[in-house]
Amino acid sequence: MSIKYPLLRRRIRLAGACVAILLMMIMVRLANVQLHQSNWINEKAEESWKRDIPMVAKRGKVIDRNGEALTYDVTRPTVMAIPVQMIEKEKTAIALSGILHVPIAQIADDFKRKQFIVNIRPGGRNITTAQAREIQKLRLPGIVVAEDSQRFYPFGRLAAHVLGFTGGDHQGLTGLERNYDEHLSGINGSYSFFADAAGRNIPGMPLTVQPSRDGLDLQVSLDRTIQTIVERELDQAMITTRAEKAIAIVMDPNNGEILAMSSRPTFDPTKARQEPVEVTNRNLPVWMTYEPGSTFKILTLAAALEEHVVDLDRERIHDPGYIQVAGARLRCWKRQGHGTETFLQVVQNSCNPGFVTMGQRLGKDRLLGYVKKFGFGKRTGIDLPGEENGIIFKPSRVGPVELSTISFGQGVSVTPIQQAAAVSAAVNGGTWHQPHFGLRWLDPKSGKELAKLPVPKGERVISQAVSEQVRLALESVVAQGTGRNAFIDGYRVGGKTGTAQKVIGGKYSSDAYIVSFVGFAPANAPKVLVYTAVDHPQGIQFGGVVAAPIVRNILKDTLPYLKIPLQSEGLAMEHRPGDVMITVQVPDWTGMTLTELIENGDAASDLKVESIGNGTKVVHQSPAPGSYVPSGSIVRVYLN
Repeated sequence: MSIKYPLLRRRIRLAGACVAILLMMIMVRLANVQLHQSNWINEKAEESWKRDIPMVAKRGKVIDRNGEALTYDVTRPTVMAIPVQMIEKEKTAIALSGILHVPIAQIADDFKRKQFIVNIRPGGRNITTAQAREIQKLRLPGIVVAEDSQRFYPFGRLAAHVLGFTGGDHQGLTGLERNYDEHLSGINGSYSFFADAAGRNIPGMPLTVQPSRDGLDLQVSLDRTIQTIVERELDQAMITTRAEKAIAIVMDPNNGEILAMSSRPTFDPTKARQEPVEVTNRNLPVWMTYEPGSTFKILTLAAALEEHVVDLDRERIHDPGYIQVAGARLRCWKRQGHGTETFLQVVQNSCNPGFVTMGQRLGKDRLLGYVKKFGFGKRTGIDLPGEENGIIFKPSRVGPVELSTISFGQGVSVTPIQQAAAVSAAVNGGTWHQPHFGLRWLDPKSGKELAKLPVPKGERVISQAVSEQVRLALESVVAQGTGRNAFIDGYRVGGKTGTAQKVIGGKYSSDAYIVSFVGFAPANAPKVLVYTAVDHPQGIQFGGVVAAPIVRNILKDTLPYLKIPLQSEGLAMEHRPGDVMITVQVPDWTGMTLTELIENGDAASDLKVESIGNGTKVVHQSPAPGSYVPSGSIVRVYLN
């Protein structure tokens, strides 16, 4: 079959037109790429060639209220590998192993990772200057020695739970390190260069440095000296009482600033990853919840005075040792009762039936209203992670018995920081302040203030006049009641004891208690408040015997340090021999031999002596000399 010439010519023209259109499309596309997408394509190309070596920013310091650094970063060399630039990986691994003391196989595995830059961990991070020099002298292809930062805690375990610690990438994991991580961490920089797929530098491409921006310094309310006093007393308490746990909080009751906070067990932040998680992640003063016992009675007292349902001096009640409520017999700690007493004596004696009477007069709605006002049942908002709410009965579940037990601190669950904040409000003039650490951000270079940290305005919960009555009543508890072991000559001290049964397996334990004490001074114008709790001490389990001396010792050293003057006025110490709670003053046996102690006769009929150790002389004793303890109590003496 023959094709006619005109038809062929049309087909050729059509084909030519198609080719022309195609070429035109290609040209348009090329023009678009060249003119409009060139920048985007260049950016993508540079991204594929660009290699970044990180420059880690220094974290800001955490500084105490007097300007002393509690934690800061120190610069340390770090080894990094660029596997594509390495020539003899096996020999390189052998050389590094000898310097870093890391197994050859582990380094070889790092070299096999599908990354352009590989960190040799853990042995290659934060190495010594001498190790860095040795590696640099070898001039190993593909091995880079860069700068890194390591978090340093100059005072070891001091305030470990408060400060917290950082992770492998310098991020805050717990404590203040975590809460203020955003501004402490700063912004990392980088050293950038361009390399091809084989890792070779591309000639003519620029080398750039993006400087890191160091984090801001954080000044906090902690006072290192007071913190050291608290740490010392908790260590001593754990040794002498063999307790499971212990906590202490020191705060300024007038503004919520925390001066010291600690708990036991504790840890070293530099070795945090070697410690049990339940120790490092649980800051007991904000995490631990328990029934507070008699320290909660301060709230009941404040509410009863504010609502004018009791008269401390003129009104009397009779305590037979118990009170009947809706068919339940609620007992006082003193089995035979306190007899006829004023309501001031109810407070001094920590008399349960007397506080039940206050609660009944207030009624459910008013008492629970004050419980809420004083901050219980919700987080305080303290600037630490891990804070718990505590547990308060819903009004619908509060009957006559529940109302009565709440009035003396049983059937509610609180945290130590809630308790400290509430008592502060009761004695500072009646204003609840949010407890906090953060004060201000500082420039890391100049040290100048950049910004103050905001603190919510305080909320009034009781009147100033009622707060003064509460202070005077609690001063009488220390001078004339169950808190006499917190008495300090020359200072007016107020306080309240607490002894609460632990709930184990849903039932109240008959032999396990959390004992506590809250004290403040000067009692007429409080500047310092101390709260301490000891979980399940062995032997004596009374707040006035175990916890009150801890508070006394902390106040005894803290008050002169803060230059708070001695006072001549105030209530005198009163010892009542007939009082079952405290009847015998512990003698000072330090320096005696065990034989001399037994023959001394000071406590032969009143106290039992338990010796610990195989030495010949007494080097320490618990409770401390001068403490008042129930007759027949055990006093442990530690032999050198």
